[in-house]
Amino acid sequence: MQYNNIQPAAFVPTGDGEPYRIWCHTLTFPKQWHAPILEFYRHGMPEHRQAKIKQVPIQRLNSALRTVAPDLITVGINASFDNSEPWLYANAQYPVPILTRFIYAWLRDLQPDPKMNPMFRETVERLDLKSLQWGSEQVNLLEHAVSPGGTSLPADRLYRLLPEFLAERIAALPAYRHCGKELSFKRVAVDSRANGAELMSWPPIEYETKKIGTWHYSAVIRVSLKTVPFSETPRIHLSAGVRRWVKGKIYLPRKSGVSTYLLAKSPLVREGLVPQRFAVATLEYDRTGREEVWRQGGPEGLLSTISAIDNLPSPGVFRKEPEAWLNGRDGLTAAAAYHTRMGRHPIGAGLMPSERRRLTEWAAQALHPLFKPAPELERSSIKRQNPKRALRDKVSTPKKATEQQARDIAEINEGIAKSNALARRALTAEALPESSLVVYLLYQKEAMRDHLLAAAEKSLGLEGYCTNDGEDLRAWRAPDLSVRIHMRRIADLGGPLGDMKPPRRSDELNDAIGDRRTAVALFLNTLSDEVAESAHLVIAELDGEKTFEPRTSDPKFAIRLGCADVKIVSQFIRPHDPNTPDEKDDSQFRAAAAWGDGLRQVGVRFIPAHTLPADAIPEKLNQVAFWMVKRQSTERLRSSQFTPVAILIRPSQNCILGRTADMDQWVPYPELLTSLTGIVPAAEEKTVEAQTALTASFVQKTLYALRGQPTLVVTHAQNSRSRWPWLLNSGLVQDRIQLGNGAIQRLALQGKQLRIARISTGDRDETPQWWATSPSSDGGGISKGLWVSADAAGSVENRVFYSTTDKASTRSVAVEASKLTPRTNSTGGLEIKPTVNAWNPDLLEITMAGLQPGDDAEQWAMYLHQQRFSDDYRDGLKLPLIMHLAELTSHYALPHSDETDPESELPPDEDEAAAGTYDDGQAA
Repeated sequence: MQYNNIQPAAFVPTGDGEPYRIWCHTLTFPKQWHAPILEFYRHGMPEHRQAKIKQVPIQRLNSALRTVAPDLITVGINASFDNSEPWLYANAQYPVPILTRFIYAWLRDLQPDPKMNPMFRETVERLDLKSLQWGSEQVNLLEHAVSPGGTSLPADRLYRLLPEFLAERIAALPAYRHCGKELSFKRVAVDSRANGAELMSWPPIEYETKKIGTWHYSAVIRVSLKTVPFSETPRIHLSAGVRRWVKGKIYLPRKSGVSTYLLAKSPLVREGLVPQRFAVATLEYDRTGREEVWRQGGPEGLLSTISAIDNLPSPGVFRKEPEAWLNGRDGLTAAAAYHTRMGRHPIGAGLMPSERRRLTEWAAQALHPLFKPAPELERSSIKRQNPKRALRDKVSTPKKATEQQARDIAEINEGIAKSNALARRALTAEALPESSLVVYLLYQKEAMRDHLLAAAEKSLGLEGYCTNDGEDLRAWRAPDLSVRIHMRRIADLGGPLGDMKPPRRSDELNDAIGDRRTAVALFLNTLSDEVAESAHLVIAELDGEKTFEPRTSDPKFAIRLGCADVKIVSQFIRPHDPNTPDEKDDSQFRAAAAWGDGLRQVGVRFIPAHTLPADAIPEKLNQVAFWMVKRQSTERLRSSQFTPVAILIRPSQNCILGRTADMDQWVPYPELLTSLTGIVPAAEEKTVEAQTALTASFVQKTLYALRGQPTLVVTHAQNSRSRWPWLLNSGLVQDRIQLGNGAIQRLALQGKQLRIARISTGDRDETPQWWATSPSSDGGGISKGLWVSADAAGSVENRVFYSTTDKASTRSVAVEASKLTPRTNSTGGLEIKPTVNAWNPDLLEITMAGLQPGDDAEQWAMYLHQQRFSDDYRDGLKLPLIMHLAELTSHYALPHSDETDPESELPPDEDEAAAGTYDDGQAA
């Protein structure tokens, strides 16, 4: 179905900015507490560290309150000592003596060394904890200012308070009902860093399986406050998804915890209040005691100090049989959140558009009359929304085709495949020096080796050009391209790090990575000497990450480092799973995909050619994308990393180019990738200020080199704004630019042919969920296109647009499928499909922040939309191609995609993992 409108799950105030005030109980840290607490916290630290600490971290206390006093709303991750900035908000005053105990325990936790006891007692006496008392304040839930660029700036506390206020109203609604089944929702205590509110359906939904029994899951609704560039109107986003619960023994990762949701019938601390919402505690593995524990629940932990630990389930028993608490046990209901690293779960992730629409519209009733649905998004008026195709699409075979018709279509498609292969081969020849491609294939099984060889031959149209089909070498020589694939067993190079003793500590891991890295580089150098030619690409058949436990034994990054040391890019592929039935074996498909990914890494690219008017986009346009490769130091990997990267697509260049801040010139994309491994910032580049300055200098240097040339700069809001503050919604000013902490200046000063776009994704609900609408249906659909807000359509002043892709070709689930409640299917029967994985394309926000006089913002947004559809990808990309290439640099610079800090939890569901967040309070 062709849709012309989509509805974002976003809501705007109904009034004209009139205040909407509510009374709250508030508790503030007295101003006079600041000096003694800061002095106590800094004590014993080196002077250079003391000078950097201006605030006192309060996250561990906030986390404890989330467990034992979930109805308190905590604001901020640092303690503020200002009467105008309360720390706690509540509907009912929590007993001050209990809060005093919490603060007492928190202070002790700041300096747990017994040698600090005298200073601890002195600090407590200086604070006079008895002076702590609740106040009351009238809060305007619509309080906001306006930035110089015309963007709404809600008061900071409203990012927590307004969503909580609305979540309370949603929880008070009559139950959600559909087709005879209903769900009731309860509020959940969220992490103070999450900036939002959450509700969860309870009791959980049950799903019976014949072999393993009953599985459980819940619906989840998130509420968040957001803004849109250049709009004075704040927005509420409602996001709906599922949370799946663990069945059987809980898998506990060594470096993360598992979120456990608790609903108590009595106070979790003596003389406290009975919780009205779900609390959250973290179950983790204590390596010292070699047992499962509740985080902060040890003898010196906060939960023990405030006498709450005895009211939680025994961690050992709960880990073995978490389902025993699902329906309540000893006055406590509890459930452990599932994560994909725990193995298979029969319940699919996510919700399809129709069910998501029903649940969102039900929750939206509670927002009235304060908020109303945001305007629909209308399809762009630009007629040609697809780029020119360099490859031809195959002809589909009708269901009722005769045998002769099917043969004719197959013959046509064979010709199309050959034509496409010739085009792909020509691009490969252009991207490589001397039109020659050399590959080292390190394989485990002959079957996957043969699949990869077949994929290489088919994708480049090499049939009939084979010059060597030996056991160790397969070679082809076509008129325009030579391809040679040297094959060797991967053997021990693909085994787990540490052999029989997996590395645990950071020094052991670094040593194990170094040993394997050296071994791989030595092997490749030896192979290069043996075959008398070096390779452009290594393809390694390596077991999947689930095979390597603990995760520190995974050799993938070490192999990539070893390849990079000899200037070769690398691509990995999993072996065939012997437990997979033949009819479900996807090895051939995965081999073709791996070969295609390998070609892209060596620089082969189909750059989408736009279909816009010649006077809308300059003919010889450079595309530049900036990306910040970032990694914080952790207990496992001590070295941090910060590397700004730029990618360049230049119309006169046959290959993709890239550079880092320490490069004097652009280099081919493969060379950039291999240069990124192991970069560690200098000491002076490890502070936020220094990294912000480095970013500004790098951007300035890059733009200066392209001065005078038509150039479109593409930036990524979530990735870059922490080191390029101008990219914040509050920082953007149309047709201006700010580098670092410098002055905002006219864009033309950086170049009179320069344009800048900022991309925002749905990560952390920054852009809303959505569904396509039709006058003839009350369901929800999926539709590809560029979209404009209905209240801005046709306006030459509008700078904000939205881009969507179609449903992925691998996804066949109907948009009407449901998993929370049954639905009426086309035959009139009731149907529910909890096992299907739902998939909804992201709503990509394109802000044309900087343009030149006479530019049409919608044409430029359409240009970036078309850049998401490259011929060498079967489906649309999550980001425009230039930004997609920039994001991929992290695969070489960062060792583990799931690297987390020691205080983290596994995200409770794979939808959150896809969204790039490790906040355990999030759900799909």
